[in-house]
Amino acid sequence: MAAPVLAVDFGTSNTAAAILDGGRPRRLAIEAGGETLPTAVFFPADGGAMRIGRAAGAALIDGDEGRYMRALKSILGTALFHESRLVGGRRQTLADIVTAFLARLKARAEAECGQVFDRVLSGRPVHFHSADPARDAQAEADLRGCWHAAGFETVEFLFEPEAAARASHGQGRDGETGLIVDIGGGTSDFSVFRVTGTGVRILASHGIRLGGTDFDHAVSMSHAMPLLGHGGQLRRTFGEGLLPVPNAIYSDLATWAKIPFLYTRDTLKLVKDMHAHAVDPVPMARLQSVIEDHLGHDLAFAVERGKIAANAGDRAASIDMGVIERGLAAPVSPASLNAALQGYRADLQTAMRQTLFQAGVDAGQVDAVVLVGGSSLMGLVTEEAQAVCPQARMERSEAFTAVVDGLALATGEAAQV
Repeated sequence: MAAPVLAVDFGTSNTAAAILDGGRPRRLAIEAGGETLPTAVFFPADGGAMRIGRAAGAALIDGDEGRYMRALKSILGTALFHESRLVGGRRQTLADIVTAFLARLKARAEAECGQVFDRVLSGRPVHFHSADPARDAQAEADLRGCWHAAGFETVEFLFEPEAAARASHGQGRDGETGLIVDIGGGTSDFSVFRVTGTGVRILASHGIRLGGTDFDHAVSMSHAMPLLGHGGQLRRTFGEGLLPVPNAIYSDLATWAKIPFLYTRDTLKLVKDMHAHAVDPVPMARLQSVIEDHLGHDLAFAVERGKIAANAGDRAASIDMGVIERGLAAPVSPASLNAALQGYRADLQTAMRQTLFQAGVDAGQVDAVVLVGGSSLMGLVTEEAQAVCPQARMERSEAFTAVVDGLALATGEAAQV
């Protein structure tokens, strides 16, 4: 009997694991009470054991002293992934941290199934880095290295939208053509597939580095950061005239993966200097509080909640920044959300059309567009998919588990080869 294969969707925001059981995917409870695990870690300041998933988020919300990290997948393929830093009372790299997360995931899956896994089929975006082939290849090598270091002997990869296409097989009729639109936390991935009597045939796959974290960044920069001084002016130390407030610190504060690295003496020194020279010192004092009190992730979660509420049509939605200053909030309406994300519409359309072109399929030949991934719930995604394929029916797959279901099915295909 072939050794069992663990199927894992290691996502920017959430992770899921499954096995093939009796020819059907069985999702594993790798988090108490849930089939998905937030891809997040927390290192207590006292050097205690690393916490992952919801326990990491709970530590942040409870105000425990330590370092919270999320969206580590977006760092794959970059030099930052292998830089050694003091985290959790010892020097370690982000590669070490991802390895520890995956090792914990492996242990939980083995406890759930009562068997040892030494083979893994991991999902991966079509492109980790859509504009840099060398960095894209390095990202896969980085992730492969982490899987091996976590205890897996055999590591294989499958494009995430192709996995989702396998999971959606039952939604189509024989001969139909479908387009997977998989919008995750860090990437947008697309596959054109044709339904056959025995499964699906992939015609083409394509992807771009654009996802929910980019949406969060845009909303944060346009709505929340102005209340922290973004867009303001500074007085010169010597001479007359004014200078614009530097943009970089706000951009990093609006980027999930970069938030933990802002809490340094150098950053605090810079912010204090900006506060001293600010034309309007009040917003700059708020920024100083965010850095001093390590409130970056609290703000990021508030932005995410405001984005979701506005996307649902709540005209009274807002980004609650009360953790920074009592009563402070940034209104975010469906209209202002659309304005903040407007620039991404063309990118999504272009990527979908490119996928169809690679498949040799005309938009009018697409029978169904299957929406996958947590960020596919954003209204602009459905609107742009409908604009590209106006005659296709819009279908929603399991937003957070379609990829892992398809990966589990793919382990069965591999076993039959």
